[in-house]
Amino acid sequence: MLNHVLEDHQRTRIQVLLGMNDDTRAAGYNVHQSKIAIGSGGLEGKGFMNGTQTKLRYVPEQDTDFIFCTVGEEEGFIGSAAVLLLFLTLVLRLIYLAERQSTVFGRVYGYCVMSILLFHVFINVGMVMGLTPVIGIPLPFFSYGGSSLWGFTLLLFTFLRIDAGRKRSLL
Repeated sequence: MLNHVLEDHQRTRIQVLLGMNDDTRAAGYNVHQSKIAIGSGGLEGKGFMNGTQTKLRYVPEQDTDFIFCTVGEEEGFIGSAAVLLLFLTLVLRLIYLAERQSTVFGRVYGYCVMSILLFHVFINVGMVMGLTPVIGIPLPFFSYGGSSLWGFTLLLFTFLRIDAGRKRSLL
């Protein structure tokens, strides 16, 4: 059934993810190199701009889709955990702000912003570590590219503006 729905490159990516196809020179190259980069970072990392996998450009798309492997190699497990904790703090703060909204729209919009950010973080980090298929979703506020940065910023600031107007609607 999936042979008629998915394109060839999509089927190959899913086969690489499931371990049915060990294609480390073509479809699985990015994920294989990003795993090497993250693993070589160790606990404390190699230091800013000192990662061998990323400095020598073994990891393609390391500025956009695979930016988390750069963090993992240069800052190590501690830096990667710190980035994930910062995202967790942002998500928990968005939940708090969404719960205190006086309108249904404000609450729904807040949970939508939180869900979009959480989805992007989960898929991007999973993609870099080989847990989810490679689909090219940027890591919010980290990936190079103006459109994703503008999109996330507008989503977040629109919600903050809705939250700021919450006090006036109660009067």
